[in-house]
Amino acid sequence: MAYSFLDLAREVLEHENIPLSVEEMWEGGNKHSLLGKLSSSGKTPIRTLSARLYVDIKNNVDSIFTQVSKRPAKFFLKNQTAGLREYEEQQEQIGEKLKYSERDLHILLSSFVNSDEHFKCFAKTIYHENSKREKSGKNKWLHPDIVGVHFPFESYTENTLKLFDILKVNPYKLYSFEMKIDINLSNLREYYFQAVSNSSWAHEGYLVALHIADDPELIDEIRRLNNAFGIGVIRLDAEHFMQSEILFSAKEKESLDWDTINRLVDSNPDFKKFLDDLMEDIKIGKVKSKYDDVFLEEEQMYQYAVKNGILS
Repeated sequence: MAYSFLDLAREVLEHENIPLSVEEMWEGGNKHSLLGKLSSSGKTPIRTLSARLYVDIKNNVDSIFTQVSKRPAKFFLKNQTAGLREYEEQQEQIGEKLKYSERDLHILLSSFVNSDEHFKCFAKTIYHENSKREKSGKNKWLHPDIVGVHFPFESYTENTLKLFDILKVNPYKLYSFEMKIDINLSNLREYYFQAVSNSSWAHEGYLVALHIADDPELIDEIRRLNNAFGIGVIRLDAEHFMQSEILFSAKEKESLDWDTINRLVDSNPDFKKFLDDLMEDIKIGKVKSKYDDVFLEEEQMYQYAVKNGILS
């Protein structure tokens, strides 16, 4: 009997013994050298894997698979009760421990990228809930959490900036940031490819988190993904925001994804306002628009982090 997508899912879940998304299963299949056993993978094998799982769970009363979460969708084996119980306990502990949200971390990032020499940029939060309602899944992973722009006004004279314009040289740089609280081996691939998806429009894209363990296996996997896809990784420091660090630099793109920019402008008023503001600031040659707030002193950041439960 030919080796099927469901056989692949079963073997990967048995190897990993934790609930996985279809993207994580596919990566696991690659890691365990199982993809070559498939008789056919097609042009969109991850979608095929997802479809086979959903159909099997819905139509097969004896299915060995179960869906354990919706956002993100993760699957597991019904008979792996110990692994599922451990996963559920971890999720409960995370929910109990955290008194803050990803958006509470935005000001940490905006303060860091505003002061860091690599960025020197102004950040703007993009509120996904403000986007136009579309068909389910159409805009999945389209919106970045935070966008940023570097203005060269302090680096060059007015005449030099005019020369850039005449020579069609772009001294401005656009950034895309995907914010997470914690990155570990079980969620890295999903979070990383989310950043890949919603950063195509910018010169540089970054995955950002407060907690990234100093686990050699995790760091090696981040390095591999960074080499392959070019998304950088930033680890935030809630106590000393200026000591936040770029663990892996992003690969700068020479050209922007204008189709995605157009979709974002059409879909989200926050992104449209961000582009309107930066174009106005470029036109007048100074930053006059409103971007995300930043802390200038680390003591301000420390008090904010304590007040919001980020630091105890």
